[in-house]
Amino acid sequence: MEPDANPISEADAANELMRLARQIARHNRLYHAEDSPEISDAEYDALVRRNAELEAAFPHLVREDSPSRQVGHEIAASPLSKVRHEVRMMSLDNAFSDEEVEEFVARVRRFLSLAEDEEIGFTAEDKIDGLSCSLRYEHGRLVMAATRGDGEVGENVTANVAFIPDIPQQLDGEAPDVFEVRGEVYMEKQAFTALNQQLMEDAREKAESRGEAFDPASVRQFANPRNAAAGSLRQKDASVTAARPLRFWAHGWGAASDVPGETQHEVMQRIQAWGLPISPHLRRCGSVAEMLQHYRRIAAGRTGLAYEIDGVVYKVDRLDWQRRLGFVAKAPRWALAHKFPAERAETTLQQIDIQVGRTGKLTPVGRLAPVLVGGVTVTNVTLHNRDEIARLGVRPGDRLVVQRAGDVIPQVVENLTREADRPPYVFPDHCPECGSEAVAEEGEVDVRCTGGLICPAQRTERLKHFVSRGALDIEGLGEKTIDQFFALGWLESPADIFRLKDRRDDILALEGWQDKSVDNLLAAIEAKRTPDAARLLFGLGIRHVGAVTARDLLKGLVDIHLLPAKAAEIHRYREENPRGEEESEGKFNTRTVEAIKAILQVRTDGIGTAVGNALADFFHEEHNRRVWDDLMGLLDPPPYEVETRASAVSGKTVVFTGKLETMSRDEAKAQAEALGAKAAGTVSAKTDLVVAGPGAGSKLGKAAELGIEVIDEAAWAEIVKAAG
Repeated sequence: MEPDANPISEADAANELMRLARQIARHNRLYHAEDSPEISDAEYDALVRRNAELEAAFPHLVREDSPSRQVGHEIAASPLSKVRHEVRMMSLDNAFSDEEVEEFVARVRRFLSLAEDEEIGFTAEDKIDGLSCSLRYEHGRLVMAATRGDGEVGENVTANVAFIPDIPQQLDGEAPDVFEVRGEVYMEKQAFTALNQQLMEDAREKAESRGEAFDPASVRQFANPRNAAAGSLRQKDASVTAARPLRFWAHGWGAASDVPGETQHEVMQRIQAWGLPISPHLRRCGSVAEMLQHYRRIAAGRTGLAYEIDGVVYKVDRLDWQRRLGFVAKAPRWALAHKFPAERAETTLQQIDIQVGRTGKLTPVGRLAPVLVGGVTVTNVTLHNRDEIARLGVRPGDRLVVQRAGDVIPQVVENLTREADRPPYVFPDHCPECGSEAVAEEGEVDVRCTGGLICPAQRTERLKHFVSRGALDIEGLGEKTIDQFFALGWLESPADIFRLKDRRDDILALEGWQDKSVDNLLAAIEAKRTPDAARLLFGLGIRHVGAVTARDLLKGLVDIHLLPAKAAEIHRYREENPRGEEESEGKFNTRTVEAIKAILQVRTDGIGTAVGNALADFFHEEHNRRVWDDLMGLLDPPPYEVETRASAVSGKTVVFTGKLETMSRDEAKAQAEALGAKAAGTVSAKTDLVVAGPGAGSKLGKAAELGIEVIDEAAWAEIVKAAG
């Protein structure tokens, strides 16, 4: 990106890179670790490309957690054991145009210092949309199968792949002592459709056997074949995998004691000879023209394929050239994925429904006249938020162009009738579920319900948060129990938890409960009648009030009972002091921040307008005040006191950096405060100690430059232990 072509200040670039890092990390987690993507491949690719453009324009702003340094996502909590890859499983850079492919080839030529007339051979094969998997063979026998995970650590799925007929347990013919075949586990389109139909039928039969009404909307089906493959392979019970029609094909290799060939094409042919499938469309191309011709040939026939693909992968054929080209942060220089454009169709927007998520976010969903897009009938499309509706100018009755971006999630491309003489769509300013005010915080596009604890769409998730480890931490009251008690009508607000003592006999009558387990639960609840005030405040789930912010607030207020009055005072201040010119231009309003800090009696830099507005909005809702009053009538939180212990870091400033493996960042900061230290976010001349976990980057360099002591997490644990 050329900075002068799209003017952006260094400060704005730094802020945008921060937002992109967080967005991309979240979508990586949803896609790779949870198999539940929220955005299309095209939208994800656009975020990654924007990040790359900004990093190219401002290389000194590249972050430690930059998406350009990450592959996949670390594994979420899983019953499967972890496996460290001997050779990292990389990702691929993407291209979306012929020009980008031409530049890729030119870049390879420049790197290798090749003459213009010297041929560079490439393999080209269709890019299947599946789950990456590595198969380790020793002396020809399969000994380990693992998913990609974050590229360095994956999940052990050896028992599961035994049920995939494409994967041989013993290779045919002679093979190296060690050879890791890498490829994709996938599910064919027809099998995917049949699986979802079977899930629906199984749910119907289960409901009928119980004499219950069947609700099709309650059935959780797979969104696409890739998710179906991932969900089927990553099973603790291998018999579930065995019942799913999974396939596999190879596209490369990892660790190898010997590589049987001098080119990519030769080795792939050898892998096929060992009994592993490879792409039937794998070809060797001698020029850019041949590569693009093969790309168009595959694109033209993709709808007739039995499996889903999203592009074509090109790889430099000569292995000695691959070794010379090497890798960038997360991808090889010698390979490129040429993505397909999304397929499109026209249809009519029939209505706009508003869905309320568990965090209160109001998401508009467009209901469409059914239309076939890329072989799939599309009836719904996300409209994302209020601003997107305004940008598209959509209203019920409009003719829209829609596409399945990345062949997965439908999206609106164009409104063909936005000039038609109809009034604009009015986005609701109250929650359709509970009637509470729905507002967008300053600087945010999402509109959220302020009902919180009383909103039906949020209630169970809020209750689960209330009893979670970081909040009241009520042992025995887990997610399933909350769901069960909520369904029985016993839990509707946090205060109801403390009324469960009157339902002892009712709980005991439920299947799986015994006298001891009921008594243990009720005792755990009673023990929280005088809760830690900061945990209680965090448990309320007020936006922007995390565990650390809750402690910071109460350091100033001390008495949590003062909070509603302080919130009301902030609300009055806002009404009496509407945003002035300084704020309307998006600048930082010091006067407002200082006023909010004065009201809340805090001096912490992390508390400002966002926290103040969140408190004001929460307690302005009568519903929330009733919940608060009800809860405080049953609890007696003592004045908040920061208990500190004498330690080696008392009075010092500590910075935590990198990935902490034994505790969360909030827990680490809480430990520092308990030891009489101040936890800071940046390294400066005032820093006394840096605690560094894996992946620590620029902060370590800054610490070395300033001569600041650096220790690891184990050494920090010893400091905590020594303090008693």
